Amino acid sequence: MRLLRAGLRTAVVLCLAATLAHVVLVFLHVAPPNPVSRRYSQQIDAWVYPLFEQNWRLFAPNPDSVNRQVLARTAHTGSDGSMRVSAWFDLSAVDRAAVEHQAFPSHTAQNLLRRAWSSYTETHGQDDKTRSERAAMIQTYLNNIASDRVAEHRGGSGRDADFIQLRVITRPVAAPGSDAVDNPPKPVENRLLPWWKVTSHGK
Repeated sequence: MRLLRAGLRTAVVLCLAATLAHVVLVFLHVAPPNPVSRRYSQQIDAWVYPLFEQNWRLFAPNPDSVNRQVLARTAHTGSDGSMRVSAWFDLSAVDRAAVEHQAFPSHTAQNLLRRAWSSYTETHGQDDKTRSERAAMIQTYLNNIASDRVAEHRGGSGRDADFIQLRVITRPVAAPGSDAVDNPPKPVENRLLPWWKVTSHGK
């Protein structure tokens, strides 16, 4: 009994310490630049991105004016050296199916893939070149999401893939009413990303 109480106290202390550390790191992230946040900027960013990113879009929303379809395919090298490439799998369709007709759809289905792609475009531009540690982290994050979802769709066999490639089709939403005449929709963008290495455990 005494051992159980000691273990419970230890767990509570660890939870409180983790909560306090999280609050302090997020506060330093959103606070104006100061000597502490400048000195420990790498540690703060490593904790905050990409899961705890803070922004003001809740209060000043900028809704998407496009529909994006994110597809993925994998490649596997056979024992004879030949490369087998899978058909395209629609990751966005899985998210839409999880949201439609759901009174309380999950945050993951609504935002995980969408925000990962937005962060990727912000850090990589149009040339898909990784120029910073954060850009490399976002690329890995997007790779992980796609790899895990393909693996889940295939019942785990997708984790045997050696490479994964994403294709993103962006279709602009036409302006309503008379605005549609003055502002014709932009052409559809079809972006093909390079092949990425998939880790053995899909993460």
